[in-house]
Amino acid sequence: MKSDGSFFNICKPYIAMISLQFGYAGMNIITKISLNGGMSHYVLVVYRHAIATAVIAPFAFFFERKAQPKITFQVFMQIFILGLLGPVIDQNFYYAGLKLTSPTFSCAMSNMLPAMTFIMAIIFRMEKVNIKKVIYQAKVVGTVITVGGAMLMTLYKGPLVEMAWTAHRRSIGGGGGGKDTSDRDWFIGCILLIIATLAWASLFILQKAALKTYSNHQLSLTSMVCFMGTLQAVAVTFVMEHDPSVWRIGWDMNLLAAAYAGIVTSSISYYVQGLVMKAKGPVFATAFSPLMMIIVAVMGSFILAEKIYLGGVIGSAIIVVGLYSVLWGKYKEDQEQKNTLIIQEIVKENNNNNNNNNNNNNNNNNNNNNNIVGEEKAAVAIDLPIFTSQVKPIQQV
Repeated sequence: MKSDGSFFNICKPYIAMISLQFGYAGMNIITKISLNGGMSHYVLVVYRHAIATAVIAPFAFFFERKAQPKITFQVFMQIFILGLLGPVIDQNFYYAGLKLTSPTFSCAMSNMLPAMTFIMAIIFRMEKVNIKKVIYQAKVVGTVITVGGAMLMTLYKGPLVEMAWTAHRRSIGGGGGGKDTSDRDWFIGCILLIIATLAWASLFILQKAALKTYSNHQLSLTSMVCFMGTLQAVAVTFVMEHDPSVWRIGWDMNLLAAAYAGIVTSSISYYVQGLVMKAKGPVFATAFSPLMMIIVAVMGSFILAEKIYLGGVIGSAIIVVGLYSVLWGKYKEDQEQKNTLIIQEIVKENNNNNNNNNNNNNNNNNNNNNNIVGEEKAAVAIDLPIFTSQVKPIQQV
C-alpha cells in the first residue's frame, strides 16, 4: 500500500500537467468556434477576466486577507501595467491571431515564450550570459532556433498536409476551422501572435518584480491584475466596438468560451500550475507545453476539420527543438545555482564549527591559565601566614 501511495505521489505532478494541457487545448478549440461564430474578441477578454476575478477574489480574501501589503503608487503602477500586458494586449492579440490562423498554429507560436522571456531578461539585465559555459550556449542556440522556427511558420505556409481522418470532413457544425485563410491574413495572424507572446514574456518580467511585494499574496495579486485588466478591457472595447449588440451573450458557445477561459484557464490552471511549480520548478511545468500543441492538432482536425500546412509542421518541430534546448540550459543553470548554494552553506557551517572549536580552545586555555594563577595565589596566601607566624615569635622574643 505504501508503495502504491508513493507511486501516486510521484505521478501526481505529471497527471496534473497533462490534465492542464487538455484544459488549455479545450480553451483554444472552444474559443476558435466562438470567434468564428462572430463573437468579438474584445468582449471575450472582458467577460473572461471578469469571471476570473469573481472566482479568484473570494479565495484571496479568505486565505490572504491578513497582513496585506500597502498599495503604494509604485505597486499600483505595477498592477496597472500587468493588467495592460496580460488581459488587454496579450489576450486581444492572441485571440485576433487565433481567428486569422488556427488553434494548432497559435499553440505552436506560444511555445516561443521561454525564448522570448530569456531575451527580455537579457534586455532588462535580469539575466547574465556567460557564453563560455555550455548551459548559456544551449539557451542562446535554443532561442535562435525558436525564433527561426517562428519566422519559417510566418513566411512559409507550404502545401496542405492531409490527415487520414479529415479526408472526407471539411466542416463540422459551427466550427468553421477548416475554411481557407488568405496568405495575407495568415501573415497578419502570425505577427499578432508574436506580439502577444512578447507581451506575455514582458508580463513575466514585470511580475517577478511585483511578486517581491506580494510573495505571500499571489492570489491577491492575480485577482487585482484580473480586475484591473477587466476595467482596461472594457475601455478598449468601448473604443473598438461601437455596436452595443456585441455585448449580448446568451446560453450559447460565447458564454461557454468566456466561462471556460475564466474558470479553467485563468483560475484552476493558475492554482494547479502554482502547486506544480512549487514542487517541481518552473522548467518542469513549461516542458509540457508542446503536448498541448499535439492535443490541439488532433482535436482541431476532428472537431474543426482544421487544415494543417507543411510550413506549420516543420516550424512547430523546429520551435519544440529550440524550446527544449532553452529548458535544458535553464534546468542546468538552476542545478548549478543550487549546488553553489549547498557548497556555500557547507563552507559556512564548517567555518562556524571551526570558529566554535577555536573559541572552545581559547576558553579552555583561559580556564587553564586561570587555574594556574589561582594555584599561585593560593600558594602565596598559604605561605604568608606561615611566614608571619614564623616571624612573630622572633619579634615577641
